[in-house]
Amino acid sequence: MSLPSLPPFRSRVVPVVVVADVAQAVPMARALLAGGIDVIEITLRSSAGLAAIEAVARAVPGMHVGAGTVTRASEVRQVLDAGAAFGLSPGATPALLEAVRAEGLPFVPGVASPSEAMAARDAGFTLLKCFPAAQLGGIEVLKAWAGPLPELRFCPTGGISLANLAQFLALPNVAMAGGSWLTPAAALQAGDWARVEQLAREASALANATPA
Repeated sequence: MSLPSLPPFRSRVVPVVVVADVAQAVPMARALLAGGIDVIEITLRSSAGLAAIEAVARAVPGMHVGAGTVTRASEVRQVLDAGAAFGLSPGATPALLEAVRAEGLPFVPGVASPSEAMAARDAGFTLLKCFPAAQLGGIEVLKAWAGPLPELRFCPTGGISLANLAQFLALPNVAMAGGSWLTPAAALQAGDWARVEQLAREASALANATPA
């Protein structure tokens, strides 16, 4: 059985967000969308995560909302019920991948080594989250993986910023990159949506200027 595909979002930059207050979710998503980013990873690292996913899925139809930090099989049904269009994880376990397949959730499992990438590939996944990217070796490790694993593409996350975004996106095996710099906690807390929109515009412009 083939795995479901990710939604057709345009952005090659994926904001990774920990939402502390569900009231922040919708205006934040609208600000990102206004800045040219049509995809978001709302993590399950806070108690507001599921409610934030549900709020964005309902109120911002132009935003493709993904559930991040999905680490348990039991969470797969929860994020689907909340309205997540896809899921991401910092890693992968057989139980988690089995649940993803059974529930039909488009999914990006995380890997930190060639062996993990090969295991995910053998389970049917060809887009993988390289995490934590910078700590693993960043651009150089992704270049090294490209040789023996040419069929795989990656979404590096962890240590990505505007300063190195273009270098990551220029790699042939990088489909997109995730980062938390687009939604600073201080801006979310202050409701500074203009700041979030500006950061999204900067990232979008840089990504659009970088050949895929």
